[in-house]
Amino acid sequence: MTFEIVMGLEIHVELSTESKLFCSCSAGFGADPNENVCPACSGMPGSPAVINKRAIELGIAAGLVTNSEIARVMTFDKKNYFYPDLPTGYQITQFFAPVCTNGWVELENGKRITLKQIHLEEDAGKLVHELRTKTTFIDFNRASVPLIEIVSNPDFSSAEEVNEYLEKLRLLLSFAGISDCKMQEGSMRCDINISVREKGSKELGTRTELKNINSLKAITRAIEYEAQRHIDALETGSEKLVQETRGWDDDIGISYSMREKEEAADYRYFPNPEIMPVHINTEWIENVRKSLPEPAHEKFVRMTTELGLPEYDSKLISSNQNLSRIFDGTLKNYNKPKDVSNWILGELLAIAKDTNTNDDDLNIDTTKFATVIRLVDEGKINRTVGKKVLTEVVNNNTDPESYIEENSLAMVSDTGLLETAVKEVLTENETSVAEYKAGSQKVFGFLVGQVMKKTAGKADPKTVNEILKKLL
Repeated sequence: MTFEIVMGLEIHVELSTESKLFCSCSAGFGADPNENVCPACSGMPGSPAVINKRAIELGIAAGLVTNSEIARVMTFDKKNYFYPDLPTGYQITQFFAPVCTNGWVELENGKRITLKQIHLEEDAGKLVHELRTKTTFIDFNRASVPLIEIVSNPDFSSAEEVNEYLEKLRLLLSFAGISDCKMQEGSMRCDINISVREKGSKELGTRTELKNINSLKAITRAIEYEAQRHIDALETGSEKLVQETRGWDDDIGISYSMREKEEAADYRYFPNPEIMPVHINTEWIENVRKSLPEPAHEKFVRMTTELGLPEYDSKLISSNQNLSRIFDGTLKNYNKPKDVSNWILGELLAIAKDTNTNDDDLNIDTTKFATVIRLVDEGKINRTVGKKVLTEVVNNNTDPESYIEENSLAMVSDTGLLETAVKEVLTENETSVAEYKAGSQKVFGFLVGQVMKKTAGKADPKTVNEILKKLL
């Protein structure tokens, strides 16, 4: 018997707002436990919810980039369940009239993943388990942080499709400024509803939900494991499949049962009488549309056609919102696209790797970055010194021209001084000189390196090469 996988995804994405969904507490990541908490988001009685307008606009933006229908009237509802990190005993979400419905995202092969809806909701708090003392702490910083939940239809049939969809969604949302989509920080979380059925059948199998998986690699492993568990159960009767929510332990590579999977009726949804319906008119939608930045796929086309960059460069830069921001900002200050892309993909990413900095977290003053590139192009400093200066700019936001002057890093082009340095190197390396004259070309690079070392890396490489060839 041949089986096929059927999956639908629920993606929770934290919105890029300064404050929470229903209060003025900071929605920022990384605060001390319970630092960003007030009576409203901690569920104290008598604290009315006040809607964050920016969150609604980001919800509309999410609908626009996913080809969704934007509701003209949206409402908020109460989803009732009891869990320690939910201070009110219910979650404010959208069930009856969500902000967006009926969207789609297209994969590279032309297949469209259709979306049931996108709705706004508040996040819950976070449980912190202390295994040593067998104690659980509750951090309410995340409570009421604004989310959108993007609910797909069961259109996925492989882990590859899931990963491509998530990557496409990450680009759409991050480039639009809707979310930073950092899975490692929990700002983009994936729930997978998975079932297995006999190939050709129209009837869905027993569904399980894999909760809150936070990396593409873990998602692939979880899908493969859970699909095989279903197939084994159907083929051998080794276990009875039940509708349930399961966690994923990526360390040992297995899923585990958490609780029975609830149906919508179990949550007892009802309209939130404390929050009035929100009317969304055409003008508001169009204002949001006009504010959207250039999306990743359009940036790729512009970089390759208008700026003449290779597809390789364009793909790498346009696949990361932060690198795209750095590219655009630097290009405004130094209009040489290929030079800028070379420095980003070469020296800048090398610095990020050396400092264990994620590409998304790279932060640099693009005006100063452009100055470094210009000084190298003008021959004021060589590329080796340029990377050293760039490292200072990245790490300490140093002014490049002042740093070069204070540390005497300007390139030495004085032929007299360089000829003296070359002669000293040739005298000190007679064996290498003999090898070169005997036909070994590889020692030439060694001799150039010795000259650069003697001049503390400040020599003009072109002039060094010319003098060295002449004297040899």
